[in-house]
Amino acid sequence: MTPSAHPPLVVLTGPTAVGKTELSLSLCERFGGEVISADSRQIYRMMDIGTAKATPAERARVRHHLLDIRNPDETLTVAEYQTLAYSAIDSLHGQGRVPVLVGGTALYIRAVVEGLRFPNVPPDPALRAELEADLASDGVAALFHRLQQLDPATAAVIDRRNPRRVLRALEIFLLTGTPKVELEGAAPPPYTVLQIGLTRPRPALYARIDRRVVQMVELGLVEETARLLAAGYGPTLPSMTSLGYREIIAYLAGEVRLAEAIERIQLETHRFVRHQSTWFRRMPRLQWFDLESTAPDAVLAVVETHLLAPD
Repeated sequence: MTPSAHPPLVVLTGPTAVGKTELSLSLCERFGGEVISADSRQIYRMMDIGTAKATPAERARVRHHLLDIRNPDETLTVAEYQTLAYSAIDSLHGQGRVPVLVGGTALYIRAVVEGLRFPNVPPDPALRAELEADLASDGVAALFHRLQQLDPATAAVIDRRNPRRVLRALEIFLLTGTPKVELEGAAPPPYTVLQIGLTRPRPALYARIDRRVVQMVELGLVEETARLLAAGYGPTLPSMTSLGYREIIAYLAGEVRLAEAIERIQLETHRFVRHQSTWFRRMPRLQWFDLESTAPDAVLAVVETHLLAPD
C-alpha cells in the first residue's frame, strides 16, 4: 500500500444485526486489519451471547481489541474508551496493521474520529448520591427539567431519555458552574479516515433481528443471564438492564413466559434500531451501503481504493 503521511483508520458501523461482523472479518483478512470494538456493551466480561460478541472462532480468524475490558458492575466513560481506542489504533499502525473500528455505538465512533473532548470533572460522591436519589424518586424527566433550567445549552443537544447522560450533565454544571457543552470541543486525530455505514431496508433488518434473538436464546442467553445473576451481578446494574438481559431477567423471575420475553427483545431491538438511525444522522461523513442491494465485494473495493490512495 502507498505510504501516507496520515495512517489509515477504517470505520464500519450500522444498526444492530445489519451484518457488521461478517464484513469486518472479510475486510480484515483481505487488508491485514484488526478489529477495534466500538460497542458499549461488548466491553463487559461474561456477557457474550446477549451482546452478540464475536465468537471464539471469529476471534481466531481476526484479532479483536477492547472486548471484555470491564466486569458487569464496572464503568467505562467515553473519555476512557477514546484513550484506549487511540492506544490500540496507534499500536496497530506501529505494527503495519490496518485498524478497523467496528460497532454500533455512535458516540464511541464519534469520540475517536472527531476527537471529541470531554470535561475533566471527576464525580463528587455526595452530589452523585443526591442526584441518583433524585433520579430514582422523580425519574429522568424531572432531572432533565432541572437541567433545562440550569444549563439550557446542554439540554438542547443531550438525549433527554438517557438518565446517565442527563445526570452527568447536571453534575458537571453543579460542580463547575459552566455548561457541559462549553467544556467540550473536538480535535480530530491525525488519521486518514474512511467511514462506512451499512444498512438494509427495515423489513429485512427486522427479520434478521428476530432470527438473531431466537438464535441467542438457542445458544444459551437464558443460562448466561442466570450465571451473571448467580455471580452477584444484580438486575439493576446498567449492564444488566440493557437490551436482552432485562427481558430474560423478567422471565427468570417468573414475570413473563419465555416466548413473551423473546418477543419483547425483538420489539425493543426494533425500537433501538430506530434510535440508532437518529444517532447516525449526526455522522454526515458516513458512506452508506445497502447490503440487500450491494455485494460485500463492492464495499471492500471502496476500502481498497481508500487504502491505496495517497494522503
